[in-house]
Amino acid sequence: MSLEALDTIALAEEKARQIRAAAQAEARKAVEDAQAAVKVAMAAADGKAEAEIKDLIRKADDKAKEDAGVLASNTRNREAAMKARADKKMDEVVDKIVERIVNG
Repeated sequence: MSLEALDTIALAEEKARQIRAAAQAEARKAVEDAQAAVKVAMAAADGKAEAEIKDLIRKADDKAKEDAGVLASNTRNREAAMKARADKKMDEVVDKIVERIVNG
């Protein structure tokens, strides 16, 4: 082989090493960029999830308060109805007792 052919082969091998090194550097950079993007995406997802959880808790609290209010109102209504029936029964019982006392 001639000296010129050996020089051409050496240049081609050097160029191939440079291309390989550049490709490896580019691949490392792409991996680093992807890892950084994943970290940003994870932080955004964590923030969004935390906000959604807070919103769900707030909605659940609001619903629980609303339900408790309805339950309390229903309980007061039932209590009032029971008291009215009890007062009516009391009046009937008092009338019967008075009638028995009067009639003997």
